[in-house]
Amino acid sequence: MSSEFSKCKVTVLKRTVNQDLVDEYLAEEHRDTKPCEVFEEGQEFVLDLMEEVPEEFCTWAWADIRKDLIAIATGADMPGLKHSGTAISACSDWFRPVYFKIERLD
Repeated sequence: MSSEFSKCKVTVLKRTVNQDLVDEYLAEEHRDTKPCEVFEEGQEFVLDLMEEVPEEFCTWAWADIRKDLIAIATGADMPGLKHSGTAISACSDWFRPVYFKIERLD
């Protein structure tokens, strides 16, 4: 692995709501939960990890996927994935997670 950071493209794959968890664990007044309003499916970000977090990127999601971003940006490949230089990651909002594809741009 290189100590240099490659740029990465992050694509929003899927916004979900785990309605079964919402129904069981959230208070009644919060059960009308909708998918994350910060991202849209298909939205793309080209990131240079030496720069600041993009202004429009959710800081919670950034904290959750950052380890995978760093791994891919420094040359790692995730075991079991079809394409090298790619990772699938997600934010840890258990009620309405967002899934991301991270791709190294060589």
